[in-house]
Amino acid sequence: MRLISTKVLQTGMVIGRTIWNEAERPLLQKGVKVSDHIIQRLQQLNIQYVYIDDKISANIEIKEAIPRVLRQHAIDQITSSFNKLKNLKGKDVTYCLDQQTKHFSAIIDDLFDNIMNNKEILTVLSDAFLYDNYIYTHSLQVAVYSIAIAKEMHYNATEIRQIGIGAILHDVGKIMIPQETLKKPGRFTNEEYELMKLHTKYGFDLLRNLHTISLLSAHCAFQHHERLDGSGYPRGLLDFEIHPYAKIIAVADVFDAVTSNRVYRKKMLPSRGMDIINEGSGTLYDEKVVNAFRRCIAYYPNGTCLLLSDGRRGIVCKQNKEHAELPWVRIFEENGEMLKATYEVLLAEQLDISVEKVEVEYLEQVE
Repeated sequence: MRLISTKVLQTGMVIGRTIWNEAERPLLQKGVKVSDHIIQRLQQLNIQYVYIDDKISANIEIKEAIPRVLRQHAIDQITSSFNKLKNLKGKDVTYCLDQQTKHFSAIIDDLFDNIMNNKEILTVLSDAFLYDNYIYTHSLQVAVYSIAIAKEMHYNATEIRQIGIGAILHDVGKIMIPQETLKKPGRFTNEEYELMKLHTKYGFDLLRNLHTISLLSAHCAFQHHERLDGSGYPRGLLDFEIHPYAKIIAVADVFDAVTSNRVYRKKMLPSRGMDIINEGSGTLYDEKVVNAFRRCIAYYPNGTCLLLSDGRRGIVCKQNKEHAELPWVRIFEENGEMLKATYEVLLAEQLDISVEKVEVEYLEQVE
């Protein structure tokens, strides 16, 4: 299967991967032939990319880091728990959140078991799942990435669970922010931005009074927007003042934010998201955390079409755990001509060759 932009999706192409909606029902089934109506519907839903099956990508598969059933169960539980908190005030919020933490802990245990037993690089599944509320899916994704980073950095099981709880609840303070601010499609005014920044303090105040989670997890909510150079918020902490857990969640948070659709911005591809993280390594984000993340996230998911610096074109067919940014590529075109027989190269073994461009709009000679 191959990743392709819905901008260039054409009638007759075959969907290579099922797209699921928030009700755990298939919005569009694998194997369906695309029609004009389907293309219009996908674009209305702001789905930017889909996987298609075609000749040049035959037998290339995507492995889910988190099984769909587990993902859906986690989203349902996060949604239910957060919704119960929305209209409460004072001690009622604390009591309810205390009761809900057992559900969050169960989600983290499931994610922990899955990720610890998974030797695959994490893949961002572009638009494979559609959910109504960004905060809920973001909470899950940040937890997944944070657990994977902590595993890569050799934290022990207790620490990883604390990081996971801190990650899944890092934005809990947003339940105190008005919905019209959270869902505003345009730029924040200075006043709105100052209000939004308060979610870190609100989250910390909610979590630090709980008996069911570690105070360290509460600090994840407080500090996940702090940056090494002191440019973050709410307190402008410097490198040594920021807790290591919060440094992990900061990277996971930014990566998921830029690779997800937002009301004010379209999503970026994983490779661009990783570029942003790399650009801030050592100044905004902890270098050790960034290096660990680079080893556990797919820069170019399987099925991504790449133009190489020597003019060859190929599709990512297999990940490279040692160097995630240099995967295996199935070459199907040389010197502008389609090859009769494809072959595979490992980019890590061809260091004189680089990735020139990610081509999600490639259409030449598609069958």
